[in-house]
Amino acid sequence: MEWNIIVGIICTVLGAAVGYATFSRNKEKDDRSDGQQTGIVLTELGHIRGSLDDINRKIDKQEERNLHLVERLSAVEASAKSAHHRIDRLEGREDHETH
Repeated sequence: MEWNIIVGIICTVLGAAVGYATFSRNKEKDDRSDGQQTGIVLTELGHIRGSLDDINRKIDKQEERNLHLVERLSAVEASAKSAHHRIDRLEGREDHETH
């Protein structure tokens, strides 16, 4: 009977060792997989951040263009208003000269 007990203890110890080795190996794989996934997510976030920075630069340039166009439009409107006043004065003079 002593052999049965010894064999049982040996099998139990070996089973525990194999179980721990399997757990440890799977944990390493899981950690590696988690690390890879985290790396992928961080890389994608970096690409998104770069794209957002590019979009923000383009928006800033477009805002500058719009401001420049508004300034030019204001100048054109002022010039057109002045031209209309001169035309009105000229038409008024012509009306007075013919009458």
